[in-house]
Amino acid sequence: MLRLKVNKKDMQLYVVTDRSWLNGKCLVEQVEETLKAGATFIQLREKDISHEVFIALAREIKALTDYYKVPFVINDDIEVALEIDADGVHIGQEDMTLLEAREKLGPDKIIGVSAHNLEEAMEAEALGANYLGVGAVFNTSTKLDASTVGLETLKEICSHVTLPVVAIGGISKNNIMKLSGTGVDGVAVISAIFAQPDITRATQELLTSVRQMVGGEII
Repeated sequence: MLRLKVNKKDMQLYVVTDRSWLNGKCLVEQVEETLKAGATFIQLREKDISHEVFIALAREIKALTDYYKVPFVINDDIEVALEIDADGVHIGQEDMTLLEAREKLGPDKIIGVSAHNLEEAMEAEALGANYLGVGAVFNTSTKLDASTVGLETLKEICSHVTLPVVAIGGISKNNIMKLSGTGVDGVAVISAIFAQPDITRATQELLTSVRQMVGGEII
């Protein structure tokens, strides 16, 4: 199974969009701020906008990620990913299956999969996922229905799969170092960047912390 366009370094600072904290800016401006400051991966996550608006927004962000040479995936919506030629998608356990997603996207696109336990993680790897998002590792206000995955489970997953693994859920500059020693390759964040008054500084601080957490920059 081909696994292209994503590596462990891409996972270091995986930024998920959220329009809840625009503070007078537009989302595209915020995304560019975090890209300029060193974000290594972007996921566009939208739930309540029309298909046309979603497509327009996705095209603008793809132009940025192409320029900064950072992988760009769409959360859940494979049709949008196909229409704008995104690098891939991220799917949850309740979304379409990985095999269905791969059939639609083809062999050379990124498919990330959410995993909450070792069984889900190993199944995703066996079926050809490109990376895993594991969480929620801490309590999060973004997904109120998300159950917490313990750090021991995160460590167990990282020790049993060869895929890049990104931890997600409630991660901030105040608790990121608690992930040290789990084997995780990076963190996925939303409010830790977009809810902050200075997106550039928040991005830079998180990137510094995650590189310390994983034991230095991955080459």
